[in-house]
Amino acid sequence: MKTWYSCKVKHAVNTEDGLMKQITDNYLVDAVSYTDAEKRIYEISEQDMHGEFSVTNISKTNISEIIPSDVDDKWFKCKVTYVTIDGDTEKEAKINTYYLVASDNLKSAYEAVEESLNSMLVPFEIPSITLTNFIEVLPYLSEEERPIPSNLKPIENNFENDEDIDVVSDFEEEEEPKVEIIEEVTEIELDTEED
Repeated sequence: MKTWYSCKVKHAVNTEDGLMKQITDNYLVDAVSYTDAEKRIYEISEQDMHGEFSVTNISKTNISEIIPSDVDDKWFKCKVTYVTIDGDTEKEAKINTYYLVASDNLKSAYEAVEESLNSMLVPFEIPSITLTNFIEVLPYLSEEERPIPSNLKPIENNFENDEDIDVVSDFEEEEEPKVEIIEEVTEIELDTEED
């Protein structure tokens, strides 16, 4: 199960009047610990923000699932409640889980959660949906999945076709240098002058 951390980053932006204004953005980061969340939010902030910034708060959330969308940029937190029966005591227990849904409005967020849970065998209800202030959700990506920064491009894109690549496959074998011993010195005499 993923652990999601809320990370608040304070930084300056230019307003329409041309003035600098301090704002705080809230990100949701998938990480294994507070330290990992801090490291990841610093890496992302260094790439995306110009100028100074500071991470003002990192806190663990109770969000268990993310339902993303390619077109919507608002994030709604949906509380889902269902009842289970404990196998040992045979008592009913209410379970609350929280989903974060990318949606344009409350109605479509509700529908997205319902669609996500339509295969669930136990009845559930969605007692609350609230709009969050998350501006971006950052799931964990492996090295291969991470996007290439905008100021870099892959090596493959530097060449039009394979003819542009000069690959040296076989090295010419060079002869080993010959070493000649001109004279072997076995004894060294030193001239010393006595006073």
